[in-house]
Amino acid sequence: MKIKLAKSEVIHFVGIGGIGMSGLALVMRRMGFKVQGSDINLNKNIERLKKNGIKVFIGHKKKNIYSSTILVISSAVKKSNIEFITAQKKNLPIYKRGDMLGHITSLTKNIVVVGSHGKTTTTSLVASILSSTNLDPTIINGGVLKSFNNSARLGKSNWSIVELDESDGSFLKVQPTYSIITNIDREHMDYYKSMDKLLNLFGEYIDRVPSFGKSFICIDDKNNSKLIKSLKIKNYNSYGIHKSSNFRISRTVQTREWSTFDLIINLPGKKTFSINNIKVPLIGLHNIRNTTASIAVAVSLGIPINKIKDGLKTFKGVQRRFNKIFDYKGVSFFDDYAHHPTEIKEVLSGVKTAYSSEKIICIFQPHRISRLNDLKSEFAKCFNQADEVILCPIFTAGENIKLKFDYENFAKEISHHSKVQIFLVKDKNNLAKFIKQNIYGNKIVIGMGAGSISNWLKELPEVI
Repeated sequence: MKIKLAKSEVIHFVGIGGIGMSGLALVMRRMGFKVQGSDINLNKNIERLKKNGIKVFIGHKKKNIYSSTILVISSAVKKSNIEFITAQKKNLPIYKRGDMLGHITSLTKNIVVVGSHGKTTTTSLVASILSSTNLDPTIINGGVLKSFNNSARLGKSNWSIVELDESDGSFLKVQPTYSIITNIDREHMDYYKSMDKLLNLFGEYIDRVPSFGKSFICIDDKNNSKLIKSLKIKNYNSYGIHKSSNFRISRTVQTREWSTFDLIINLPGKKTFSINNIKVPLIGLHNIRNTTASIAVAVSLGIPINKIKDGLKTFKGVQRRFNKIFDYKGVSFFDDYAHHPTEIKEVLSGVKTAYSSEKIICIFQPHRISRLNDLKSEFAKCFNQADEVILCPIFTAGENIKLKFDYENFAKEISHHSKVQIFLVKDKNNLAKFIKQNIYGNKIVIGMGAGSISNWLKELPEVI
């Protein structure tokens, strides 16, 4: 689809290598916009952009934006960034990613996924279902879908499926047609300052869903449940294991390759019916909830049950969501993005159910000092389904914060509250040495974190 909107504009993305920014840039390029960008380092996202004809500058410099007429920045871009400063001096219009995403999605009918956890997987499941039909949606996701090895794709229909980032409140810039709210957790408190403010903004967002659309809210989440009670307009369906759910999960069975379950669907003004023997190649109750959310949207869109089931069965997954990396001395190594206590707890619970006979070892790289300080108690308690924890140094993600954090004491707190053996490693070489000397036999190893831990894991086979 080629369009003539903004044909004279050159849109420059600062921090284009981020997963969210690169996906948006790719879709806009394929829609016909003139797109370029810059980032500090080369990465796989940038390589994908270059293959699609997008110019990317490595390093932030004044000259990068000389031909630009519009600037797009991520929430990670600091006000001291030279391209940002230069754009201000040139009086260029400057938009956050959320603003630009709102502009692009306004051109389509859309399904939007928000929440603290599970957004990427849920978005991907919706995309898999819709792609099993004749509907060809545009997809902008927060992770790389294995089905087409990218985080974004321009579809031929007037539908889009979008994952929204709530970290800076910019999710309010997008007008949803249908919306999924997975959960609301204590996250990004550096921006929101309080849970009350966070809940209020989610309430505002839900109120933006039009009368001809619908919100789908996981009622199992305590903050979602609290939010539901405050909604003035009840234009939503609930989902979860709770008995009052409109889409109620029942008869769950989990294996190492599949989760199977039934759904009892009780919608206002309609006869109760069931969808039985739903099968999805994911493990964990959290992923059964994510799957249920995708089914709820699909049912509301009138997609036939057989197409829904086909889309779920053929789901190929998302990179960094419990992906197997390699085997070593009888040990299976997995990679996961979990970096928040709730995510860690859910993943470990699912693994414990599916791999009940194996010893579970978690390699954890904490992400952001501010998150550790804010959720120190929750982190200490979230590893209780693991047998051992290998604790890596903090990935600061560019935070300019003095490390007022006792790392060794943090390790002791995890050991005490989660009842696990804990080992500290100082870098990736130290990690490789520890694994070579200590990891063998009937075990599952899961690398967790949002920083460099994924690359560390992928490099391990070369050094152990």
